[in-house]
Amino acid sequence: MAMSLEQDIKQEKFHNEFEKTAVNILFTASWLYNINSSRLKPHGITPEQYNVLRILRGSHPKALMLADVTCRMIDKSSNATRLVEKLRQKGLLKREICESNRRQVDISITDKGMAVLKKIDVEAESWIETLKVISKPEAQELNRIMDKLRGS
Repeated sequence: MAMSLEQDIKQEKFHNEFEKTAVNILFTASWLYNINSSRLKPHGITPEQYNVLRILRGSHPKALMLADVTCRMIDKSSNATRLVEKLRQKGLLKREICESNRRQVDISITDKGMAVLKKIDVEAESWIETLKVISKPEAQELNRIMDKLRGS
């Protein structure tokens, strides 16, 4: 049986249903982040690094500039420069000066980066199982509501 938000955070009352909604979204996002972080840890990457690798895989074989990566990231406050450098040190992506524009740095995923994502993809089903306590129509409705909340 699922615990209520009130039980989870040991808070009896909220000022109103909207405040409860905001706290619930933040609390649930943190819960989901921690599950995601745990599943990525054995692969030696963080959720933010995983996000960067997925973005680069999505554009592969086309390289992206740092600004392109940043604007596609889930967490816009992440330090993309630092994330890219950590992934480069691990050999999961490469940075190259653009031939036609010396000020531009092209970032692309390496074969090693692709291999790490492939391993993670194989395990993705158990990660998705975490969410299957709600039905597909409930997931669609939740997505619709969150999109509406962000004004999409």
